Amino acid sequence: MNVLTGVDRLPIKVWLEDIESGCWEQAHNLANLPFAFKHVAIMPDAHQGYGMPIGGVLATRRVVIPNAVGVDIGCGMYAAKTNLKDVDPRMLTGVLALIRERVPVGFAKQGMEQDENRMPSSTSVDMPVVDREYSNALRSLGTLGGGNHFIELQQDEEGCM
Repeated sequence: MNVLTGVDRLPIKVWLEDIESGCWEQAHNLANLPFAFKHVAIMPDAHQGYGMPIGGVLATRRVVIPNAVGVDIGCGMYAAKTNLKDVDPRMLTGVLALIRERVPVGFAKQGMEQDENRMPSSTSVDMPVVDREYSNALRSLGTLGGGNHFIELQQDEEGCM
C-alpha cells in the first residue's frame, strides 16, 4: 500500500501500482471534498467510474452520497485464510479448474434457483422491480459476475493459502 499526501486535503491510500489516469483524477477529487473523512482508499481492482472510482472507498461526515456506492453495489472483496500450506502447484491447478467449472462468470447464471434462505428477508413494501427480478436473483447467487470481478488464490508469509 502507498499513502499519498501533500497536494490533497486528505491522504489517498492506494493498493495498486498501475492506476488509470481517470481513476487517479477521481481519487484526487474525492480527497478534496469538504465532507470527506480520514482518507480515500483505492483498492487493487480500482478503475475509473462515474465520478467515483469503481473499487474506491470514501468515508464521509454528515452526508450520504448515493453515487459513492457506485454501479457495483453489492460487489466486494473477501480474503479467507485456509490451513493449507505448501500446496502442490498441480493440486492448485485442479482447484482453479473446479472453481471455473462451478462458479458462473459474466452474464451466466446458476442452472437452478439457489436456496431462498440465502436471500434477504422479505418486506411488506410493494416493490415491483424486486418481485420481477426475484427469480433472476436466486439464480445469480454464487456467481462471479463480469467486468473486473475475479477469484484469486495467494500464499501468505506463513505459507498458507
